[in-house]
Amino acid sequence: MNINDKFMTEALCQAKISAEQDEVPIGAVIVKDGSIIAYAHNTRNASKNAVEHAEIVAIERACKELKDWRLTGCDLYVTLEPCVMCLGACYNARISNVYFGAYDLSGKGCVQLSEMIGRTLNHELTLHGGVLEEECSEILTEYFRKKR
Repeated sequence: MNINDKFMTEALCQAKISAEQDEVPIGAVIVKDGSIIAYAHNTRNASKNAVEHAEIVAIERACKELKDWRLTGCDLYVTLEPCVMCLGACYNARISNVYFGAYDLSGKGCVQLSEMIGRTLNHELTLHGGVLEEECSEILTEYFRKKR
């Protein structure tokens, strides 16, 4: 198993926790220097807070861990392609790389948006899609199949 698969597997474990709590199963981890410094999963329903996406919660926890709002040198692994809000948070936190599993076909994706945002900010962020894509897509498909 390569290093990206290893960290995405940890994000998938977080997504499973979301599903068990009847949250949309999206999980995230933030890695610095080869170690996970923050774990998170969606908590919007439980918290009644629209911005508690897995990525946002992970960023908050990583900032507390590092005692800095700058997550320079950190990588985010998330099971679903980030939404616009989460992508903006990644830029603002100065995350270096975002690795995501499933592509968000309903949201039209953030890859093109990232290219546009990147030209307007003083920070470069690189997106890497399709890490364990099948496994990340399956957990979402299964969750919504059960809901219907």
